[in-house]
Amino acid sequence: MSASLHRRFVSGDFSLQSGIAAAGRLTARARRVLALSSLALAAAAASVMPAAPARAAFPERPITIVVPYPVGGATDTLARTIGQRISETMKQSVVVENRTGGSGLIGMSVVSHAATDGYTILFGCTTDSAIFKAASKTPPSVNLRDDFAAVAGVALAPHILVVPSKSSPQNVAQLIDLLKREPGKHNFASIGIGTLSHLEGELLMLTTGVQITHVPYRGGSQALMDLIAGNSSLMFLSAPAAVPHMKSGAVRVLAVAGDRRLPMLPDVPTITEAGVKNFSAENLFGFYAPKGTPPDVINTLSKAIEAALQRPDLKAFLESQGLEVQYTTPAVFTERTVKNFESFDNIVKKAHVTLD
Repeated sequence: MSASLHRRFVSGDFSLQSGIAAAGRLTARARRVLALSSLALAAAAASVMPAAPARAAFPERPITIVVPYPVGGATDTLARTIGQRISETMKQSVVVENRTGGSGLIGMSVVSHAATDGYTILFGCTTDSAIFKAASKTPPSVNLRDDFAAVAGVALAPHILVVPSKSSPQNVAQLIDLLKREPGKHNFASIGIGTLSHLEGELLMLTTGVQITHVPYRGGSQALMDLIAGNSSLMFLSAPAAVPHMKSGAVRVLAVAGDRRLPMLPDVPTITEAGVKNFSAENLFGFYAPKGTPPDVINTLSKAIEAALQRPDLKAFLESQGLEVQYTTPAVFTERTVKNFESFDNIVKKAHVTLD
């Protein structure tokens, strides 16, 4: 207690009200002192506190590309070929890992649950995922549209329409005319229910009004052999699988089931050029990252993929495999993925295709 307060207290000149006021004034002064002291301490601490470390430049360690298909297949070969060029561009190791099973779901699930740091990405076929989602009665646990961030589209792999060389049609118009004149008499082969080769046959019926029976096989080799033998009237399949038989004279190629002609078959028209309207069946391939991957990481990956695809040796190799090299940015690839899913959902519903 101060001397003046002590004198007032002793002399009796000290009321409860004046005491409280004095105590309040002391408390206010104390608060001001404490506030100034806190500010001084905070400033001192800030002056000596180290800055937060910056995130390391991406990539600083190997990148893993997961392929949800077996080793040696077309998708695996494509992923490894592009992955090698990405490694050279980014000056970092790129490892391709095959995680097969469940119609691609196992590999997709692995990547969708991976860390969102760009070090684990997926290479796959957008079309396969779109068809599987559309045709499954029970929605698949993961799909490329809803559970991933698009990184870059790299290529289209248009199928081609072939008929046995012994059959009479020399072009698409003649084939459609034959099928219309003989409804129910002809069939088309595919590599399995719910595959692109199946949906293309269904789309042909939807766009032309012809009636042909679907005969699914467990793979392309047996289906192609039966087509060559004349047991099927037509088939959609990849160009690399068909071209050797075209050169040997076993099959006749009528059209490309894409929007543009293939460099390896420059004289073969697209189905649209051949007169079939509204026929669109994109077979789209590209890279995806787990949803939530930072945009700057995605852009870094995408630019490295673009640089790889611009190399003449890689472009020549891909075109020799019946692929149309077509780089697309993350934004455009996202749009094309959504469009791909919508397109095949529409075909599946109209054709009443189910996988369950």
